[in-house]
Amino acid sequence: MLYRLLADLLVALHFGFILYAVFGGLLAVRWPRLAWVHGAALVWAASVEIFGLTCPLTPLEVALRLEAGLEGYSGGFIERYLVPVVYPPGLTRSSQWLLACGLILVNVVVYGWVWHRRRGG
Repeated sequence: MLYRLLADLLVALHFGFILYAVFGGLLAVRWPRLAWVHGAALVWAASVEIFGLTCPLTPLEVALRLEAGLEGYSGGFIERYLVPVVYPPGLTRSSQWLLACGLILVNVVVYGWVWHRRRGG
C-alpha cells in the first residue's frame, strides 16, 4: 500500500512539475526571483521533449508500482498520462517537437511581458 501511495504521489508531483514548466513563467509576474528556478525547469522540460529523454521520475514511479505488486509500463510519463487525455494515440517525435516549441513559445511570450513590465513599458 505504501509503494502504491508513493507512486501516486510521484505522479502528482510529476504533473505539478509539468504545469510549473508550462505556466511557471506567470509566477514571475508576481515574484520575479522565481524566474531563475522556472528557467531551470523550463530548460529541463524542453530538453526532455527535444532530445526524447526519459525523466528520472518515470522509472522511479514504475519501480514503486512494481514494488506495490502493480503492473509497470513502458514509455514516459507524457505518453502514459497526458497523451491519452490530450492527444490521439501514438506520440511521435514530431509531436514531441511541437510540444517543446509550444512550451518555449508560451514562456517567451510570458517572459517578454514580464521584461516589458519591469522596464516600465
